[in-house]
Amino acid sequence: MSMRAVLVRSAGVGIALALGAAVVPAHAAQPVVVAVDGTLCDLTKTLAAGAASVTCLIPPGGDPHSYRLKPSDRSKIAKSDLVLHIGFGLTPSAKKLKSPGTVVAVGEVALPSYGGSDPHVWHDPANSAAMVQVISSSLTPVLPASDRAALQQRTARAVAVLQALQSWEAKQFSSLPSSQRVLVTDHRTYSHLADRFGVVEIAMLDSHTTGGVLRPSSLKTITQEVKSSGAKTIFSPAATPSKTLRRISKSTGLPIATTPLYGEGIAAGRNAVSTATLNVCTIVNGQGGSCDTAGANALNSQWSSIR
Repeated sequence: MSMRAVLVRSAGVGIALALGAAVVPAHAAQPVVVAVDGTLCDLTKTLAAGAASVTCLIPPGGDPHSYRLKPSDRSKIAKSDLVLHIGFGLTPSAKKLKSPGTVVAVGEVALPSYGGSDPHVWHDPANSAAMVQVISSSLTPVLPASDRAALQQRTARAVAVLQALQSWEAKQFSSLPSSQRVLVTDHRTYSHLADRFGVVEIAMLDSHTTGGVLRPSSLKTITQEVKSSGAKTIFSPAATPSKTLRRISKSTGLPIATTPLYGEGIAAGRNAVSTATLNVCTIVNGQGGSCDTAGANALNSQWSSIR
């Protein structure tokens, strides 16, 4: 720096001091965290709060199974301090992640003994609570020391809300007669929820078709199983049900729920908890029960208040 530049800079500081203005030192950039999956990203944003810059790759409504990394994604990952994804093959493109920071398959770390084939592990709130602990442990070394105590407080609050969510979901499903605790969908997405709460999951296309092709023999088998299952509603993963689901609905005489289930991540405008409560209310109401919306709203407020 030249002598003239030094004098100009010194003069500027002197003027600022004379005017009573504070001289603000430059701050280090926030840690950069990339979370691939939608639900995982909401968990991460909730824990990080304002202590890290968190980028979500898959938007609400996106399909993690077919997601392909864009150049902008690769650019974000190349600058990241931490990259998080569920693991268990949910997002095949996650195998290609290359980051200067740490890459963590959060679901696999949280559930090391799980050997099943359903990667949608967050539909069991107990699994989500375990993932919160893994996310928190992963964030700790990349956050400034001054932010770590607050991170631990947010972690404790998040786990408490997810434990309350588990209790709330258990009450919703237990309000149904056991014969009506049935979830009829197209593909196996909710096995973790079903196992936790004693719900029978019927994934029609996974169980009775090859490559999702619905042949007459498959339709007959599906119709017989669904009719004898105690199901009152067929649940769709999309607001506009597929032609296949409409055929099954006509064959079984069962309606398709007007509200879709959000199996692959969070719903637009919602977070991890409010999406979970929406899904459970959709199932319980569709199966002839009455969901506790006041309790759901209270849980959503508790989650949103974590800062």
